[in-house]
This record gives sequence, C-alpha cells and structure tokens, in this order.
Amino acid sequence: MLARNNTFGLATLRRSILQQSLRRQIHISKPFLPHRSIFINPSYRRQIRLYSIEKQSNSNPKENKHASNPNSIKNSHNGSIDSKLAENDPNKIAPSTNPHTHPKVFNPTKEQLLAKATNFFSRLRIRFKWLMKRSNRPFNTDDYSALFSWLVMGNALLFFLATTTFFSLVILTANTVLAQEFVARKLGEFITKNSNLTVVFEHAIVPGWSDGKISFRKCFVSKRPKVSKTFIKGSSSEAYAASLIRESEEEQAKLEDDGNYTQYDVTIEEVNISLSFKKWVNGTGIVETMEIKGLRGVVDRTHVHWDPNDDARNYKNVYHPGDFEFEDFKMEDVLFKLKQPNGFREFDVAIYNCELTRLRKHWLFYDFLNANIMSGSYDNSLFTIHKRQRLDDFRIDETFAEESNRIKQHSESVEAIVDSHSDPSTKSQFQRVTRLRVDSLNVDHLNTGLEGPFGWITHGKVDMIGDLMVPQENKDLNVSELVSIIAESIRKEATRYRNPAVTVNNHHSHLPQNPSSTITTEDILNYFVLDLTIRLNNVKASVPFQTPELSYINYALIRPIVAYINMKNTFIEIHNRVVKNLDDFSGSWTIYDSLLMDDISAEVYDNFVDYVANEEARLVRMKKFGFWSLQLLLQLMVFGLGSLT
Repeated sequence: MLARNNTFGLATLRRSILQQSLRRQIHISKPFLPHRSIFINPSYRRQIRLYSIEKQSNSNPKENKHASNPNSIKNSHNGSIDSKLAENDPNKIAPSTNPHTHPKVFNPTKEQLLAKATNFFSRLRIRFKWLMKRSNRPFNTDDYSALFSWLVMGNALLFFLATTTFFSLVILTANTVLAQEFVARKLGEFITKNSNLTVVFEHAIVPGWSDGKISFRKCFVSKRPKVSKTFIKGSSSEAYAASLIRESEEEQAKLEDDGNYTQYDVTIEEVNISLSFKKWVNGTGIVETMEIKGLRGVVDRTHVHWDPNDDARNYKNVYHPGDFEFEDFKMEDVLFKLKQPNGFREFDVAIYNCELTRLRKHWLFYDFLNANIMSGSYDNSLFTIHKRQRLDDFRIDETFAEESNRIKQHSESVEAIVDSHSDPSTKSQFQRVTRLRVDSLNVDHLNTGLEGPFGWITHGKVDMIGDLMVPQENKDLNVSELVSIIAESIRKEATRYRNPAVTVNNHHSHLPQNPSSTITTEDILNYFVLDLTIRLNNVKASVPFQTPELSYINYALIRPIVAYINMKNTFIEIHNRVVKNLDDFSGSWTIYDSLLMDDISAEVYDNFVDYVANEEARLVRMKKFGFWSLQLLLQLMVFGLGSLT
C-alpha cells in the first residue's frame, strides 16, 4: 500500500510538472497553432491532447472523486510513460525558455513536398511556389502585388536597356496567325515614321535571338503617290501588280502630293534591324542598326521635274524630329533599274557591298561619301569608295617612319600620276582620306542637263579618282597649310572671270571673303577638301546651241575649249581641288543639291582655260621658233652663197 502511494505521488508530481510546461508552451504558440498545426510533431500533439483531457477532468468535480480509481491511476501512469517517451523523442523541439520568442516550427523541404506530389501539375505548382517564396504556403495579397510590381519593373528595364529584346518578346508572344497583320502594321508604322512608304511582307516577323536583331523576310517596299501609307502582310507579287495600276484622274486629284520625287518599287529578301530606346528619346528614330540583303526592283525618277532657273537647294531635305540616324548600315547584293527623267535611257545600278559607320537622313550624301567600303557598278562602270591606304598609317617609331619615307620616295613616280596636285603632308593633317574611283563612265551621265564644259562633251568615257579629306577634330591641329588651301580656293573664287551679261545666281559654296581675318581653328573643322583627277578618253565636243548662263564662263573661250577637246580627244587629264563648307551637305541627297557638281564644273572650266592658254602660248612659241629657224636657215644660205662667190 505504501509503495502504491509512493508511485501515485511520483506520477502526480510528474504530471504537475508536465502541465506547467504545456501551459507555457500553449500560451506562447497558441496564436500560431491553427496555421501551423500541420507541421507539429506527433509527440507534441499527444502532449497537447493529454493536457486538454486533464484540464477537463479538473474542471468536472464528479470526475475528481474518481482520481483514486486504479484505472485513472493506470491511465495517468501511462500518460507519464508517454511524457517520458515524448521527452526522449529526437524529433521533439525543445520549448523555448524565453516567453517572448516563438517556438521553432518544422518546415518541409522541397524534396519532401515533391515526394508527396501525385501528378505533374502538383509538382509544377510546388516548384513555382518554391521559386517564388521558398515555401509552400498559399499566395496572399502581398505576394500578388510583389509579382505584379516585378513584372512591370522588369519589362520597363528590359524596354530601356534592351529594346530589341523587348520587341522580340512582344513579337514572339503576339505573332500568331490572327495577330500577324496587326503586329506588322503597328510595328511597321512605328518604324517607318516620317516616310511615305507602303511595306508588304510575305513571311512573319522573326526575332533573331542569335544576333539580337529583328528580321523581316520577303519585304516589298513602295513609295508612290498614295492617300495614306500602309504596312501590311500579304504577297509581294500582288503588291507590285497593284502598284503598276494607273489611277483615274479623280483619284489623282485626291492625292496628297504631285509625285515630284524619286519613286521606287523594290523587293528585299531580308532586312535585319535593331532598336534603341535611347535613340528614340533623343529624337533620332528608334532603329539603331540596319542590314539589307538581296534587293531587287525599279527606281523611277521620270516624274521628277524642275522649274526653269530653279535652284537645286530648294529640294534639300527638311529636318524633322524622328528622322532616321543609323549607327551602322550595311547592304549587299543590291540590283535595281534606274529610270531618269527627260527620256534618258534606262540602266542598271548594282551595289555589291556597302558598310557605313552611320547613315543619317539629313546627311545622306555626305555619309555615303565617307563610307568605310562601298563597291558596285553604275551603268556597267565599276566604282569603289574606301579608305585610302598609306604606308605610314600605323607607324610606331622613328625607324619605321624612316623606312616608310624611303619606300615612299621610290614610289613617288607612281603616286605622281594621281597625287601630283596634292601634298602628302597636307593629307596627314586630316582625320581620314577616302578614295573614290569610277572607271569608264559614259560621259552622257555628266553632260545631261548641264551647261558647263561637261555639257559640251557629246561622246567619250570618263575616269575619276578623288581623295576626300576631312580635318581632324582636335585642338592641336596645325592649320597653316589648311588655311593656305582654303585661302587659295578663296583667291581663285575672287579672281574668277565674271560674265557681266549673266545675272543668274552662281550657286557656288559660300566661302569667307577675307580668310586672314575670319578663318580660325574652329572654322577649319567645317571644311573638307576634294582632290579630283578626271581623265577624258576618246571624247568629242561640240559648241552648245544656246549660250550657257553661267557667270564664270567667258563666251569668247567656248570655241577654243571645244577645239582643244577635239584636238586632244585621245587622253585629257584634269586635276581639280574643291574646297567646300560642310554646311553645303546639310540636307543634300545628290551631287547636285549639294552644289558639288557646280564646283567641279567650275574647276574643270578653269583647267580647260589654262590648258587653252598654255596651248596658245605653245603655238606662239612654236611660231616664234619656226620663224627664228627659218631666219637662221636663210642667213646660213646667204652666208654660204657669199662664201661661194
């Protein structure tokens, strides 16, 4: 009996200690039990269940009298045994002694959650939640707002930093069978802003993930007088057939323009572009780079006409915000038929390869003159534009420079054929020298519509070799020789013959009248020099029917110049130096609206005048020499007869 009482007392003591511990734990973790009950250890659940049973038994007085019942003692004894087992359970989390801290709750790992998954979608859901939150708890409002903010900011950063990739993702997402035309129209109108183009493509827009560009395949580009511009998806053959249909007079009256510009219908095999948000914000267009491969078509200029005595500068491009400025432009495999106005014959123009560091709409002609490399044919006449190569381009030390000078001295005889009119030391002052070359060009491309000396030549071939020099952009530039070049050009312009009978504008580039007082180092950077060598082969000339209305032409010298050309028709070489202001190329697209052709014609006329004067002086010298020779011969004959007598 005593042993039983001791056992009962020991069990009661242990039960009281366990009750106090459970009260403390339940008080601490009570707010979190409904949410985390699924993660509580099973032994911990047994302790909570035992505590709740004992609490109910203490609150019921009818059950207290049965506390001495052996069954209750046995149950309590079993409960103490369970408590001991719970204390020895390794999975049991020890209660925290700090009343202000929450107990550690067991969180299942991803591997455990995946092991309990039954199908593919549940595994996908678990992996997605684990990627987003590193747990398996349900999504709440904070999670949804964070995910939405992340999507918005991520797309915004992608649009700012990688515009091409952003549009590629948009195209890839929306480029379905039903949305292809809509995507093409919206993207095309956005890209071809400030241009009256009709673009039709056969294949879908393809984002190029390897090179980071957007590709357009089988594009048909047309610029014709239309009521509105379109960018749609369709067949290029049908679009070309539709462009050839003549519109009625009523529709012609509704057109936005009269068609007095270059019109074209071309088909492009592939166009690759990359986009830039920075350029779009700066107002230079959203297209950063462009690459054209496989262009075929017709360029029609038969609709172009000019008013009498019209100035070519009136047709320059007017700058608008958003005009394209490509940072890199490439073309290859380009062939089109060019139709000129005034009944000129049709001919083919081909571009084999073209690479430009930049191409700007407002400086189109000037950027093509400064191309890295460009080769092609113009009416079966080969032309090339490339950087001129010199032996001292990459000199490192004085030894290499001396060796280059020694080699240069041996090659002076060869270079003198082309560069006898230019100074190599002067060319070294320029940032780069671009070599332009045209071989065997028909002279009718130069004499059509011109009133200068080129207009007097009716037949023949022309070879042209030019060096285009752009000054260096630095403050340490030695401008003495460059100032002398510009001053010589100004002197020639000031002393050039002025025909008093002509009141038409001279149309020459504007140069300062007093170079000694107006030209500074900053002004040098606004000029470039063109050394042009023209070789006339097997040419014939005729006196013009109408007197040319050019202020620099002397009517009395037209016939001597024509006679000189016909006399030296086999080979005539003319060296010209043209100094132009870079502002003349602003908005120019051709050699005419930049006034470069007028300057070349004036230089050619001056050279012909010098040649005619030299020829006249040579004839005078020959006459004097012949008269002196005849006089000497007569004197010898008289002296001989005198000696015989």
